[in-house]
Amino acid sequence: MRKSLVPGLGVVALVAGAVFVTGNSAVAAESPDISVTNTKAHLDQLQSIANSNGGNRYTGRAGYKASADYVKAKLDAAGYTTTLQSFSTSAGTSYNVIAEWPHGDANHVVMAGSHLDSVSSGPGINDNGSGSAGVLETALAYAASGQTPRNRLRFGFWGAEELGLLGSKYYVNNVPSAERDKIELYLNFDMIASPNPGYFVYDDNPAGDGARDDLVAYFTSKSVQTEFIDVQGRSDHAAFRSLGVPTAGTFSGAEGTKTSAQASKWGGTAGSAFDPCYHRSCDTINNLNLTSLDRQIDAIGHMIWNYAQKDYTGGPPPTGGNLLQNPGFGSGAVNWTGDTGVITNSSSRPAHTGSYKAWLQGNGRSSTENLGQSVAIPATATAASLSLWIRIDTAETTSSTVYDTVKVQIVDGSTTTTLATYSNLNKSSSYVQKTLDVTQYKGRTVTVKFVGQEDSSLQTSFVIDDVALTA
Repeated sequence: MRKSLVPGLGVVALVAGAVFVTGNSAVAAESPDISVTNTKAHLDQLQSIANSNGGNRYTGRAGYKASADYVKAKLDAAGYTTTLQSFSTSAGTSYNVIAEWPHGDANHVVMAGSHLDSVSSGPGINDNGSGSAGVLETALAYAASGQTPRNRLRFGFWGAEELGLLGSKYYVNNVPSAERDKIELYLNFDMIASPNPGYFVYDDNPAGDGARDDLVAYFTSKSVQTEFIDVQGRSDHAAFRSLGVPTAGTFSGAEGTKTSAQASKWGGTAGSAFDPCYHRSCDTINNLNLTSLDRQIDAIGHMIWNYAQKDYTGGPPPTGGNLLQNPGFGSGAVNWTGDTGVITNSSSRPAHTGSYKAWLQGNGRSSTENLGQSVAIPATATAASLSLWIRIDTAETTSSTVYDTVKVQIVDGSTTTTLATYSNLNKSSSYVQKTLDVTQYKGRTVTVKFVGQEDSSLQTSFVIDDVALTA
């Protein structure tokens, strides 16, 4: 990480609720647990590389090239399409490692990245071996997960960040503009295991506020408070931000001093730097807080799993995919009919992905609300299923009486069939995926419908997102 920045001047950011995803899993509701053991093993290797190459991994020196080769070899072995992109600097030749998972819609790219180089004075294990190892292990875990992404995933490991963000600038300036326009989101992770850590979330690009809020909601769901921080031009997201790409990221602190208030909520030592070894020779494998590393890499995994499946099209998916249009509500009420205001980006309840979702009820009075979309299920289908992610919170205190409900229905001509009913008794603090069989409707055009009903008092909110009808 470059230049001087004092954390702690941002706004405290707390978002109620949790956002969870597991790609195509129909049963689990937790985000992936990225292995801190494997991530630490990558950091041990980067330390070994520095030990064998003059004590650092600085641009233009053998330790940096060996670091890039190590990362590339791991990604090659996992099945990524990788490129070692070379460019010239005042310190000599440097390299970006670019890795793309060869699946998903190449017109919608979700990127995550970190800088791989160190300063010349030390091995740079926290700055920024930590971010690089976390992004690397997340990429490897995704490859091993069996997930099928909706979008194309791309990972960047940047050279010469410590010389002025040169690697990330070189990359964005040499990608054709038509290809740059396909990048929907760039997530940056720079210094995520500081020994006296804070939990900072980037807040310097309004285009990335949705991803920013998803990071905050994730940490909040793990009982970790966060603070917003304006990173400005201090790390590699700046190159993407300058082109209008939505960006977000996390940071555990550098040379800035932890305040008493921050120590109260995060632990650690007030009056000391978040990383006393920032840009020094002591930034070694011993300069890490593994609790921070573990929490941060799980947040990276959460975002990658989430945004790999985000619907950026608002229209019909490729053949064989989701038959519903605008299934994640990212285009607002487009393609959906029903009561006005049900589809919303209100921050009062989190979306499963992005910021829009369908929020039925939550009024605390006698009312009904509905939402629906007509869809044709091919006659050639051998099976068809309807899935949705739902989060239910309620002010009802009973554990036995149903007061408020949402029904999942199929309207086939004049016949309405209720596939499932969820109520205040099904309350959950996080999103849960439900999958329902609709094979019997193949060869017909039907309406998928959600109908909420609430009694005269005490609200129950049924929040639905990322609906899919696959055949």
